[in-house]
Amino acid sequence: MFKRVTQSVANQVDPGGDLVPVHSILDHEQFRPLCLVRKKRKAVFQPCSRYKQTGFRLEDVLLPGGDHKSTESLFLNGGGHKSTPFTVKKSTTDRVDGSLSLSIDSASLEMKAAASLAKWWSLKLEKSYIKLPQLEALKTERKMNVNHSFIRQLQKTQQDLYVVHETVEALEETSYEESTEATGTFMTQIYAKFCAKGNQESKQSITIPKGCALAFKAIQLAIRDTSWDLVYVTTRKPSLFTSDGKFKIIGTGPHTPATSLGFRQGKFGALQIEVKENCQVLSKFSSALFAAFLKALKAAMRDGNLFQELTHKMEAVLEAGGCKLKTESPDLKDLLSRLQFSSEHLLLKAAQAITYVLDAFEELMEDQLLLLLESWDEKIVPQQLKLVESILEQDIEQGKRHFSIDTSLLAFSGEKEQELTLAMVQLSGVTLQKDGSAVCTEEAFSAVAALYVPLYILSLRSNSD
Repeated sequence: MFKRVTQSVANQVDPGGDLVPVHSILDHEQFRPLCLVRKKRKAVFQPCSRYKQTGFRLEDVLLPGGDHKSTESLFLNGGGHKSTPFTVKKSTTDRVDGSLSLSIDSASLEMKAAASLAKWWSLKLEKSYIKLPQLEALKTERKMNVNHSFIRQLQKTQQDLYVVHETVEALEETSYEESTEATGTFMTQIYAKFCAKGNQESKQSITIPKGCALAFKAIQLAIRDTSWDLVYVTTRKPSLFTSDGKFKIIGTGPHTPATSLGFRQGKFGALQIEVKENCQVLSKFSSALFAAFLKALKAAMRDGNLFQELTHKMEAVLEAGGCKLKTESPDLKDLLSRLQFSSEHLLLKAAQAITYVLDAFEELMEDQLLLLLESWDEKIVPQQLKLVESILEQDIEQGKRHFSIDTSLLAFSGEKEQELTLAMVQLSGVTLQKDGSAVCTEEAFSAVAALYVPLYILSLRSNSD
């Protein structure tokens, strides 16, 4: 829910700009002005760049200056400036009677009798920022501490470093609520079930605290010896710290070659090449290792804590070149122990592939994960993959909103499987009718592309448990 709010805020406040939504309310304090962040590799299915926290602020890695008071105000409580407060509102309420299908803001309902869906929030916001000329002045007053352990690790792993210079924050505590009520026979993505009967009511809410960072902007730092600079224009030339350097180590090139090659074939072509580049190693797993991978993946889809643990373990492997893969979770233990005793080459390539897959899963809604799990149990994922491929072949990234697909792709063994598939695809912004006609939203390509990745992975060995 928090991610849906922050994405909406970023789109409304800075449409088409470089404002990045914060994805987790647990991490919001790590994206305030002067916090240091690292940029995650960009994938075709991601609508915007993603960053991850470091736990450090800029002052933590700088040497003391000659005049400590000259920079004290800049670092005090985040320093910087505040904008005039402004308010962003969003409200969706709908009630229907009879029988119809409805799509509202990526929420879908198919009903007979009566049902209503309501979403509402109003956020009073302000922008907190550091003027870039202030950072320019700071780099002459404070040098980089190249002996800091964090900086040494960045040099070793060749990763880019960014500093947050602008944040959009909540000025007041705010609650966001989604509620659904239905009477009769209905299907709703909130329950991820089908043909439920009777009276149902569901409410989900989240409280956004005062001062919570919802979105941010960051600028890259160029570090050479003790001097540092701000990178306003990026080039194709490799820098001292490059975010994709670690992937070169394991023999897999960065995404740029795949993307540039796929550009001549459209974004779907780029996505196919990217997925095969990153996930080829999964098809070479032994039967036991692949079964352990599927077991861990299924558990991570159901449990957000396990999802985060698996993500952090795989990222640690990529960043440190190897680590102790220990866990208390029986669902992850088999996979991690098998990887721990694999060759270094296989461990690194597996960690890259699993991280890529988890990045795609993170773009899906929680309800989609439930629908995907049910599809997996019903063994209809390969057919769903063909359907999603057909949608991506429609050039929807070029603005195509209305199209038709072969109705044979919707010919599932039962009505439940068909409805399940239609609901899952609709959550990615594509509304399909049983006659093959379809309409999609402007943002549908990224969402459908993110759905393509797990369907591809789960279809690698369709007979695997």
